[in-house]
Amino acid sequence: MSYRGMTMIKTIFFDLDDTLLWDKKSVKQAFIETCKIAEKKHQINPSQLEEAVRNEARRLYATYPTYEFTQMIGINPFEGLWGNFLDDHEQFKQMSKIVPSYRRDAWTNGLKNVGIDDPEFGQQLAEEFPKQRKKNPFVFKDTFHVLKSLEGSYQLVMLTNGSPDLQNTKLSITPELKTYFDHIVISGDFGRGKPAPSIFEYAAKLSQTDKTEIMMVGDNLNTDILGSNRAGIKNVWINHEGLKTDTIQPTYEIKYLHELLPLLEKIN
Repeated sequence: MSYRGMTMIKTIFFDLDDTLLWDKKSVKQAFIETCKIAEKKHQINPSQLEEAVRNEARRLYATYPTYEFTQMIGINPFEGLWGNFLDDHEQFKQMSKIVPSYRRDAWTNGLKNVGIDDPEFGQQLAEEFPKQRKKNPFVFKDTFHVLKSLEGSYQLVMLTNGSPDLQNTKLSITPELKTYFDHIVISGDFGRGKPAPSIFEYAAKLSQTDKTEIMMVGDNLNTDILGSNRAGIKNVWINHEGLKTDTIQPTYEIKYLHELLPLLEKIN
């Protein structure tokens, strides 16, 4: 690949979940710890319960009047299993009222699907899961090395989908992360989520950088890469799982975050 004649990158937009924070691992660990309690009490297979609860969570989540809003802002069903959504917006207030019964029903129905009818215990597990998620804030092992290496040479902007309350909770349990960023843009504050071009344009304006001098770094093709493509911003797709894509084309593709450093050296 030729880099000659490319504009220098001055600002880097970073996605948060599964780019810097290893959210999938945190959620997985919370399920493991919570399902262990069910295994101990009812001698059920924890993996089967996890799958049943995940399926119920997805199914229930799509039935609520807030579903369309969560899709636009970028909040997934598993965030609903532990987030409180204490945000000053009508839809978030509605979500805040929905989540207690959503959690209870996801766990109670999940238990039923593996042969245990115990609503009281379903409630107990629903309350345990958020505690376990907060106890397990995983960060990719190269996250801080990369941010430290870029600090001072680039303006760093976090551009994340989600509820401000929940995203700030994630940052509060990994407090050193936000110290590297000049700006943090959360879709729930802005009013639209990635892949809407408007949130990328807003972040570009905030950073006072020309779009040709910005690079978006993220793991999600359908939000980070599609959105930055639409906004005319170059991007780097972190393809953790070696997926193939025919429809959405990233500018660059890497497998691990630390590969960003030599890539930027070549470009600049």
